Amino acid sequence: MNAPVILFSTHSLHPEVTRDLQALGDLRIASAPTAEAIIAGSHRAGIIIVRAAIPAEIIAREKHLMALIRHGAGLDMIPVPQATNAGVLVANVPGVNAVTVAEHVIWSAMALLRRFPQVAADLRAKGWEPARRHSNSGRDLTGRIIGIVGMGNVGRALTRIAQGGFGMNVLTHTRSPANVPDGVEAVSLGDLLARADLLALCCPLTPETTGLIDARALAQMKSDAILVNVARGPVVDEAALLTALQNGKLGGAVLDVFAQQPLPSGHPFLSLPNVILTPHMAGITEESMLRMGQGVVHEARRILSGLPPENFVNPKVLPAFRARFPDLGG
Repeated sequence: MNAPVILFSTHSLHPEVTRDLQALGDLRIASAPTAEAIIAGSHRAGIIIVRAAIPAEIIAREKHLMALIRHGAGLDMIPVPQATNAGVLVANVPGVNAVTVAEHVIWSAMALLRRFPQVAADLRAKGWEPARRHSNSGRDLTGRIIGIVGMGNVGRALTRIAQGGFGMNVLTHTRSPANVPDGVEAVSLGDLLARADLLALCCPLTPETTGLIDARALAQMKSDAILVNVARGPVVDEAALLTALQNGKLGGAVLDVFAQQPLPSGHPFLSLPNVILTPHMAGITEESMLRMGQGVVHEARRILSGLPPENFVNPKVLPAFRARFPDLGG
């Protein structure tokens, strides 16, 4: 290629990753992680690093676009069929932040069980004794039953921590029975909901999982159970969850993902004391950002050297890609 390839990222990246990508071409960062800024900033991009939703119009517009590389595992931000039809490679970086997400599930569940939101608020507003009284109704995590929906990389990492660190009994409902680790009981969704003290949603967003946890599912859960969603917002019927939490039909919820992101100011979830909310950050730490970024660099180097991605999401696109970029045909 005569001119340096343009690498466009929807977000800023780890400093080491930024340095490595700059060595591969002209790295540009979106001015904001919005559709408008991504559309405006991605002109002439050869490789797009994806941490926000990519409008399909970019794929149709950019005739020199080689690849979309997901900075992470989930593919719901990438219109994969459109990319495949356009001869564009899609790659991701699965598994590298699984332990980070699993740790988030554990610490946030423990925070709810020990009533940390109420303790922290009352210690600041009311003082020592009012805050300390919450401890009388706190609960241990050790020995409880955790139900994990989805047994991919995150589900397996969570299983290791739950079993090895806290002696928890692990149940799972999964479409991949071959992934179920030793000592984990695979059960129906109904059985999982009825038995779990902690329900962790770790599944991908698919037509089958959209709205999976609805009013009927919530009604099957224990009234003191905790729901943790680190999957995608639409896996949960948020209106039904809000009703269950407000009516005392559920012990609490940890929500890292939402149907609408960012979460609108004034959303009813923000006023509930038995809810922990985080801004889609379960998989983000300094360490995981570096690991994900290194995976992106690895895939970008392979593509620019004429090799297919190692984590190739749409391999059937390869003939069309090679016809578009014969100098990278390998």
